[in-house]
Amino acid sequence: MKLSVIIALLFSSAVAFQTAPALNKVHSSIIMKADYSSELGVIAPTGFFDPFGLSKDIDAETFAQYREAEIKHGRVAQLAVIGYIVPEVYKFPGEIAPGLKFADIPNGVAAIDKIPSLGWAQMFFLIGAVDYYGFFKFEEIGVPDLAPEELETRKLQELQHGRLAMLAVLELLRHDSQNFIKPGFDGLDDMITGLPFLYGK
Repeated sequence: MKLSVIIALLFSSAVAFQTAPALNKVHSSIIMKADYSSELGVIAPTGFFDPFGLSKDIDAETFAQYREAEIKHGRVAQLAVIGYIVPEVYKFPGEIAPGLKFADIPNGVAAIDKIPSLGWAQMFFLIGAVDYYGFFKFEEIGVPDLAPEELETRKLQELQHGRLAMLAVLELLRHDSQNFIKPGFDGLDDMITGLPFLYGK
């Protein structure tokens, strides 16, 4: 049950990749020729990186959906990285459920079997509501009052940070999962091996 809930959480954002309804043939034949190789996010050293050809023969609306999904996944990944790091140095006081303290919840994937099923259900429905109903969208009030050039720089930085976080959380999950299956496989005592100062080293 818990494993199925986690899998559903991981893949729930995939709906963001659904394509928009087809446009009329004349309009789409013009848009299909759009070149996205100069869009924001094309940076050195990779340049225009689309190994699976997702941007080939798509219209501007679909590309915008892909970009929105990329930003969303990047933001979630950044939160996930923080979620891995913070419990290494701090645990909330009190109880997460009656008789179960926050301090008793292990870090990383080991927490999967410790969190009650009702807790997973709450997280699942909260994330689903946020994603489906569009809560916490702050496009109008959250855009800083910056010059166009500076705003473009900030948008590029967000893309870069999100992409880095997606790679980082994948490596954290790999390392954590391998250590969960075979404790001490790497001969290290700490989960976040790249940040030894977290452990006073």
